[in-house]
Amino acid sequence: MTEKIAIRTDAAPAPAHAFPQGVRKGPILAVSGQGPVAPATGEYLHPGDVKAQTRRTLENVAAILEAGGASLDDVMTLRVYLADRADFAAMNEVYAAFLAERCTAGVPYPTRTTVICTLPRAEMLVEIDALACID
Repeated sequence: MTEKIAIRTDAAPAPAHAFPQGVRKGPILAVSGQGPVAPATGEYLHPGDVKAQTRRTLENVAAILEAGGASLDDVMTLRVYLADRADFAAMNEVYAAFLAERCTAGVPYPTRTTVICTLPRAEMLVEIDALACID
């Protein structure tokens, strides 16, 4: 039986609650929901700027993927949680550019689900999690 391993890195913010940044079991790596938080300070960044928050959040997801031995090319699906439907186009613009920069294998990009919801903190405009399969 393959062991479940908690993934931790200083390149992404420490979890605020009782869960790891990510968990890997065999070739599967799950990344916990990330927000626009500075890894070194735990400070929420870019209030009111969904584009900057999306980029910071994706950078945090990418750092945890890397710590777990994966990259965006290994991601099967990303889930994006937005606090406001009106932010969809701006988030999508940054999201598409980030994937174009970081997915070195090109398309197909990971699948994605976008959910409009209330997020855990008022200053959060976006939260993103990931599921990867490492070859």
